[in-house]
Amino acid sequence: MIHQISGVAPKTRLTGSAQKLHSRLCRLVGQAVADFTMIEDGDTVMVCLSGGKDSYGMLDVLLSMQSRAPVSYKLIAVNLDQKQPGFPAEVLPTYLTALGVPYHIEERDTYSVVKRVIPEGETTCSLCSRLRRGILYGLAEKLGANKIALGHHRDDMIETFVLNLFFSGTLKTMPPKLRSDDGRHVVIRPLAYVRETELARYAELKQFPIIPCDLCGSQENLKRKEVKALLRQWEEQYPGSGDSVFGALSNVVPSHLLDHRLFGFHDLRSTDI
Repeated sequence: MIHQISGVAPKTRLTGSAQKLHSRLCRLVGQAVADFTMIEDGDTVMVCLSGGKDSYGMLDVLLSMQSRAPVSYKLIAVNLDQKQPGFPAEVLPTYLTALGVPYHIEERDTYSVVKRVIPEGETTCSLCSRLRRGILYGLAEKLGANKIALGHHRDDMIETFVLNLFFSGTLKTMPPKLRSDDGRHVVIRPLAYVRETELARYAELKQFPIIPCDLCGSQENLKRKEVKALLRQWEEQYPGSGDSVFGALSNVVPSHLLDHRLFGFHDLRSTDI
């Protein structure tokens, strides 16, 4: 059920550094949306909220852009309550009601499923993500949303690229726009150009009611955390290295790689003079 909120919550007037950062976030999100045609006229966008800084920031910016965007679109905020012990179920409904945005809370006990299937001490994130993705796809169809917005940011994309490079043997990352395998859903990542530090600062300034991300239990040995630390070390030693890696993701030269499916090496011949 979508909770339709009557009226619009009063907008908080931002000043100083908060307004400057808000303007920057809107510009970066607007640029990403335009570059990859993420949102089009008539779209209904399901904004996935976890209760973390990233998804709060994404919803905040998309709402701010809605009134002045060159296209008309609807937003539905959605949270998946996975029944982790200690999850504060009242936080998001209270926040979204005060904000004045339509929302839906889906309750699914995936926590018990993951705990039953994954042996104690092993990483639960992979199975949890698959279960969550399937539920979100079903919800989008149920709620009439043709776009699913996720809160992954620029640093998530860089980390995923390095993870795949080191541990999967593939040159890929989280794409800014993705069509599901069955073609029925389009996933978008409006924060593709936004740095994590900017989102953290914005969440602090806006005082979002953050829900801890370690409700499933701390998993300090996750490879993603190790890669994050490695990238931080590189950035300290070689300032700008993160910008270079991110730039490389949109500056691909297939003829200088080894994938013969992307470039016609077999047909490459010298030119007759």
